Amino acid sequence: MKKRVQRYNMSVERSLVDFIENSALPGTGISEDNFWHGLSSLVEQLTPENRALLIKREELQSKIDSWHKARRNMPHDHEAYKIYLKEIGYLVEEKENFSVKTENVDPEISTIAGPQLVVPSTNARYALNAANARWGSLYDCLYGTDAMGVFDPAEGYDRGRGARVVARSRVFLDEAFPIIGASHADVKRYYVSEKQLFIDDFPLVSPEKFIGYTGNPKAPSSVLLKNNGLCIELVFDRAHVIGSRDQAGLADVRLESALSAIIDLEDSVACVDGADKVSAYASWLGLMKGDLTSEFEKNGKKITRSLNSDLSFISPDGDYFRVRSKALLWIRNVGHLMTTPAVIDANGDEVYEGILDAMVTTMIGIHDLKKADGNSRHGSIYIVKPKMHGPAEVAFADKMFSAVEAVLGLKQYSVKLGIMDEERRTSVNLKECIRAAKERVAFINTGFLDRTGDEIHTSMEAGPFSRKDFIKRKSWIVGYENQNVDIGLECGLSGRAQIGKGMWAMPDLMSAMLEQKIEHPKSGANCAWVPSPTAATLHALHYHQVDVFSVQRKLKENGRRAYVDTLLDIPLAAYRKWSNEQIIREVENNAQGILGYVVRWVDHGVGCSKVPDINNVGLMEDRATCRISSQALANWLHHEVVSKEEVVKALKSMAKVVDKQNSYDPNYKPMSPSFDGLAFKAAYNLIFEGKNQPSGYTEPILHGTRLELKNLA
Repeated sequence: MKKRVQRYNMSVERSLVDFIENSALPGTGISEDNFWHGLSSLVEQLTPENRALLIKREELQSKIDSWHKARRNMPHDHEAYKIYLKEIGYLVEEKENFSVKTENVDPEISTIAGPQLVVPSTNARYALNAANARWGSLYDCLYGTDAMGVFDPAEGYDRGRGARVVARSRVFLDEAFPIIGASHADVKRYYVSEKQLFIDDFPLVSPEKFIGYTGNPKAPSSVLLKNNGLCIELVFDRAHVIGSRDQAGLADVRLESALSAIIDLEDSVACVDGADKVSAYASWLGLMKGDLTSEFEKNGKKITRSLNSDLSFISPDGDYFRVRSKALLWIRNVGHLMTTPAVIDANGDEVYEGILDAMVTTMIGIHDLKKADGNSRHGSIYIVKPKMHGPAEVAFADKMFSAVEAVLGLKQYSVKLGIMDEERRTSVNLKECIRAAKERVAFINTGFLDRTGDEIHTSMEAGPFSRKDFIKRKSWIVGYENQNVDIGLECGLSGRAQIGKGMWAMPDLMSAMLEQKIEHPKSGANCAWVPSPTAATLHALHYHQVDVFSVQRKLKENGRRAYVDTLLDIPLAAYRKWSNEQIIREVENNAQGILGYVVRWVDHGVGCSKVPDINNVGLMEDRATCRISSQALANWLHHEVVSKEEVVKALKSMAKVVDKQNSYDPNYKPMSPSFDGLAFKAAYNLIFEGKNQPSGYTEPILHGTRLELKNLA
């Protein structure tokens, strides 16, 4: 049994108490008594409303299920369905136009477009990597990936590949910073004279894009340029292995990359008790205090990583100025659903984890507010709130953070809210969701993965869904992505908030990302998620190619492209002309993804990992991807597309595949041949109990199984 202590009328795990009282509170100006009394009051005040919102979810789902069951053998009547959703309160009335009133938002959120990195909070090294991913080497990212074609990670330096990297980088410079009468590929000298940058005596086509330098103006150590709000640094060093071979001495091209990053307490972590929560909160605390470090071994050497210091440059006028070296940080709390055993309330019940997160992460954010050069220069704490269903739940989040601010003595709306547009009831009511938090919303973001999982669960009774890859080819997804941007612009988010797009889930396929992810800035999104610092640097190229705010202005002038009717199109399988081979292949693909993710989640507490798919392509898997796969199989089982025996056979077959894919890991526990371990049990339950899980979420089963394993230890 974990040690617990009393704090007011709550029983709290000792590890969490020690962290709060000995690490997190000191320096905030908030006493232990005020914190615990405040948390106790919040739990008492907010728990009934939180519980009622979850009951409302289930009531609406039951009514939708009944509607589909009663019409099982009839053609789908779109208009009748829409009217019914309005009658039951699922679809609310869209009111008059308005603009958000969010104030004190940092420019990385409001006025600069760029990549956004998402990392698990439980890994301090990853958290530091994310914070330091504000700048990245274009040379390294082109050389060390398949961005320019097939990548062969041979030992030693490949001069031919290096030359192609330099040539590709010069093409980028010509596109973003053209020179009058010359090309960056041909020049031999960069220098500063009369407040201008000259390249072999030629000026830039747009001289204002030169904003600074370091070193001697006649032979700068570096030159700072800016395009579409993003900086790049040309680094000159003739003693460097690259610079020594370059006619201009150019040793690197460094890009401003991850403008912002989300430190995640939710889908990418496996936090099931107080000790896990402490691990997650500790990274956020270190980032907000600025003293987070991580020690690790690389190539036989011990390395200590810490936060980068800001960069210093000389302006064309000769004044010194500083440039931020760290990404602006958000913290993603959990949603409204889950409770945590870390804190037990006066009634003997686990408290809602979202209430605990709101109190602790906001309190930790106070450390940053006390610094002049911290994460936010405008006195804001940035918190993403995921998995909310509709305006009432957003209003509850707004109310919760106002209550937290009052307890902690903060000015109301110090907390800026990120709304994940990833649940169907939020998508179809997005404008009213934004209205419900109009004084604090600073972010909306599509989440195709969770959105698909919720789409399947919401319409579980409507019929069998298409195969997974075909769901995203249906009309609803285009309407969903377009409407998110359209409504964001309609509500005045441009220049005040981020309108974001989802994750690139294949971290090894950078060439494909460069080809495809440019569609996100082209769509009017001023941020989009990436899985690594390398991906952030490469994705930054897209924001030099596309002036997102110009795109937003044109979109706003043209008005909405998508409406709720399209979002209500259910992506069912229109023609079920699948061969048995196609069906089994789809079942095995889903089963393999579930097993590959769940075995690491349950056995090792890893909430997000690069899992080889059935074709051995590494995919970033988290609870959202697991939700799709488990709901897809639950749907096919329910509609008898496959039998229980066929799914069990696929699970056992794919368990052997996953075992082989993890054979390199000495700590890995094979699922086969016994198939009686907790990880296999969890994967089984996610499928066969998936239909009855709240909103199709994976958390209840995953948390319960992981806790069972930890309690056996």
